[in-house]
Amino acid sequence: MRSPLLRLAIVGAAALSLAGCISLLPKSKPADLYRFGQPLLAETVSAPVGQIGVFRTSAVFQRESAGDRILTLTNGKAAYIAETRWVAPAATLWDEAVLAAFDADPGPVRIISRGEPASAAYVLRLDVRNFETHYDRGAKAAPTVVVRVRGAITAGSGGGLVSERLFEKRVRAADNRVSAIVPAYDRAVAQLLAEVVAWTSENAKPTSAT
Repeated sequence: MRSPLLRLAIVGAAALSLAGCISLLPKSKPADLYRFGQPLLAETVSAPVGQIGVFRTSAVFQRESAGDRILTLTNGKAAYIAETRWVAPAATLWDEAVLAAFDADPGPVRIISRGEPASAAYVLRLDVRNFETHYDRGAKAAPTVVVRVRGAITAGSGGGLVSERLFEKRVRAADNRVSAIVPAYDRAVAQLLAEVVAWTSENAKPTSAT
């Protein structure tokens, strides 16, 4: 027969076990989801004859903003916008936006993905150095979205550097609201990628046939 002290110990252990299953944290509000960039085309458009294959190699994306949170900077202080997320990591949405920008361009340049059975005359690298919201006029004023990218084009098969350029877009939001900040990201990305596509087309010349 169990003693009263032993029964109390068993009851106490059971109470502690149940207490561990109960969360004392307040329920957090669900985050609002946003995206930037145009989605990928549902169908691949046949490339024109004489296309120029460009392989897009792996690149660096600013670590602090590569995830699904929107990074802000105010007087050197970094923070994320509360209860707000990108629908996917920013680095993933950026990759989709790059492909969509080249797909939408009528020029001969075609981006070749890893593992695709196609040859590439050039290699394109796009390092995203800055992808952030700057409160440059104070914490309550409309901020500026800053997107800064270093681009480099090299010749395929271990060739040398063909061209290198730094791209930067600064777009001020219409208001200090998330619903105004997200469109500023959209415009900044679209404008910057338009320049990237034009620069790539200018430097990726057709190779002579052997």
